[in-house]
Amino acid sequence: MSFLSQQRLSLDHAAFTDLLADTDNLLVIQDLDGVCMGLVKDPLTRQMDPAYLEAVPAFEGHFYVLTNGEHVGQRGINGIVERTMGEAAKGFYLPGLAAGGVQWQDRYGELTHPGVSVTELDFLQSVPEKMTVALRAFLETHRPEMTAEQMQDCIQSSVLDNEASPTANLNTCYEVLQDGGLYQQLQQRMVALVDELLASANAQELYGSFFVHYAPNLGRDGSGKEVVWWADDKTSGTTDFQFMLRGAIKEAGVLTLLNRYYFDKTGRYPLGVSFSAREAPRTMADMVALVKQSFDPALMPTMVGVGDTVTSQAVIEDGQKVFKRGGSDRNFLQLIQDIGQALNQPNVIAYVDSSGGELKNRRPLPIELGVVASGPGDPADTHDPLTLNVVFPGGHEQYIGAFRAAAARRKASPAA
Repeated sequence: MSFLSQQRLSLDHAAFTDLLADTDNLLVIQDLDGVCMGLVKDPLTRQMDPAYLEAVPAFEGHFYVLTNGEHVGQRGINGIVERTMGEAAKGFYLPGLAAGGVQWQDRYGELTHPGVSVTELDFLQSVPEKMTVALRAFLETHRPEMTAEQMQDCIQSSVLDNEASPTANLNTCYEVLQDGGLYQQLQQRMVALVDELLASANAQELYGSFFVHYAPNLGRDGSGKEVVWWADDKTSGTTDFQFMLRGAIKEAGVLTLLNRYYFDKTGRYPLGVSFSAREAPRTMADMVALVKQSFDPALMPTMVGVGDTVTSQAVIEDGQKVFKRGGSDRNFLQLIQDIGQALNQPNVIAYVDSSGGELKNRRPLPIELGVVASGPGDPADTHDPLTLNVVFPGGHEQYIGAFRAAAARRKASPAA
């Protein structure tokens, strides 16, 4: 099924199912929100199809998740699995990396934080309260008419007390404020807050331990910092302000998962038994070079990256139009593509259109005469280096349908 890697915006879902079902040496790396469940304003209301969870074990050793969310905690994926599967949840937890790549879990829920110190985790525990205080002060100033109950509900749905990646998720606030200019002021306050947190960490001799992930974003600036997508009258732009451990970036997680995959197949870790995302090179080019140097190309699996958050936005800089490319899935998908090109492997990038969810910061895929006319980014951005090989305009339900069909075939004729 290598021809899929040569396609762009293909709707050949049958070929995608064949690829997942019939490839022995396969590694699927998949995002979660918007991919295997719908996007919602309040993460506490997320739901997952039990049939999807039941399909995942058919890919054991060939499938991992890679998310900026977390496995554990009140808003973790494990809670959704437990509500969905009840007493049968054990064995159906989603294996892979969370918190951007620093929280590992197997399908039985055994969890570790590779490369993370106790001191760093202790600092992160203080972050949700600071986010709560800042958000409450903003709402009291700009929405004094809110009742105490309304304000508490808004704050509770917005401050995510994740263990390794505390986050201010402002989707609910965007709806409450109903004012793009005022919401942009809240974005600015959150940027100031996370800058204060970084300074506080530095003062406690945790210099370089953390960074901030903005989602969705407009790529990175010259210093490597992610660029905030400011709200306007049409879009909420950046809604998630995620305080994360340095090195917890999805593309680094790809290296960690590939390292584990090789160990499962050969009994040897090409990057060492203790390698974590925090030790990965900082640039994509260096990551590809490390793969070429360390991994036996004869054993390299066909990699399939699946995500839903890829952005591209035209801006004017110095009088010229340039495109800011970002999205929390872009870089891990790009790395999978780049590895495939470097090693002549038929890697495939799949994009799931999550614009039909509750969030209004995704561009729907335009379909004209049964053909996808352009990707989710700016239609004028014709030189985007990331190629989306196969797309699912029908969203997570359409993707799950293909995934389940492939799982059924693997169960009937298990791959090696």
